[in-house]
Amino acid sequence: MAKNLGTLRNSTVKGMPRVYSVVQECTASNFGEISVFVANPAVASNNELLSGARILLTGASKGIGEQMAYHYARFGGELVITARNKTLLKQVEEKCLQLGAKKVYSVSADMSDPKSADRVVKFALEKLGSLGYLVLNHIGNDPFEMWNGDAEQTRWLMQVNFLSYVQLTAAALPTLLKTNGSIIVISSLCGKIAVPYVASYSASKFALEGFFNSLRYELTMQKKNVSITLCILGLIDTESAMEKIRARGLTKLSPYPASETALNIIRGGTVRSQEIYCPWWTEVIVRTRDWFTAVKNKLIASSTPVT
Repeated sequence: MAKNLGTLRNSTVKGMPRVYSVVQECTASNFGEISVFVANPAVASNNELLSGARILLTGASKGIGEQMAYHYARFGGELVITARNKTLLKQVEEKCLQLGAKKVYSVSADMSDPKSADRVVKFALEKLGSLGYLVLNHIGNDPFEMWNGDAEQTRWLMQVNFLSYVQLTAAALPTLLKTNGSIIVISSLCGKIAVPYVASYSASKFALEGFFNSLRYELTMQKKNVSITLCILGLIDTESAMEKIRARGLTKLSPYPASETALNIIRGGTVRSQEIYCPWWTEVIVRTRDWFTAVKNKLIASSTPVT
C-alpha cells in the first residue's frame, strides 16, 4: 500500500471554503499567516490522491528529483522522467517500476537547449496521453563563489533554471488546462532573499518567483483551474549542495533530508497549495527579511570574502 500523503483533517477557516490541513514538518502558506492546504473534498482520500496521476518530472536522475520519482512511484503514478544523464535516468526508471509505478518512461534532455522543452513535453504526451502534473525541478550547476563578471555563464544559467521552465510550461499548459492540472516549481530561499556567492543562481530563482506568481494571477483572472505551487527550499542534503557547503568549510549548517523534502513538495502540489517552505524555518526567514536591514548590511560589509 502506498505511503500516506499525511494526516488530512477536515477543517473550516472563516471566509474560506472547506480545507484540509496537512500535518507535516514543513509549512504551506496560501493566506498570509494561515498555513493550510486547500483541497477538493472529493479527492481527499489519502491513498488515491496520486494513483494513476500522469506526471512529467524534470531533474529526476538524482537529488530531490530522484526522491520525488520514488515517492510518486509508491503512490502509483504514471511517470515521464527527464534529466541529462541517460544512464542514471534508466536506473531511476527501473527502481520506480519496482516501487509500484503504473508506467514509467525516461527521456534524456539538456535544458540549456531551448528546443528540449517541446521535445520532452511531446514525448510525455505521446507516452501518457495527457498530463495532470508538471514538476519543474532541474537545475544548472553554478559555482558557489563571487560573481566573476562572466555574463555568458549567467545567461546559460538563466536558460536552464528559468527560461526552460517557461518553455516547458508553455508546451504543457494546453493539456494542463484540459485536465485542471498542476504546475509544481522548485525554487529556493535564494529566490526570496539575496545572499552573497550565488548572484546568477539567485537571479534565476527570483525570476521564477516573479513569472509563476504573475501567471497564477492571470490564470485566476481567466477562471482557469490550473494550480501553481512554488516550493521555497533551504539547505537540503543533496550531493551537489553538500559538496559546495563542505568546500567552503560550512560544516556546522544542518541540512534537511532530500527524501522528506521530496515528500513535502508532493504533498503541497497534490493539494494545490500556492507555496510551501522546507525546512519550516525558511518561512520565518522570509517573513522577517526586512527586519534589522541596517544590521544585516553592516554584517555583510564587515565579512571577509570567501575565496
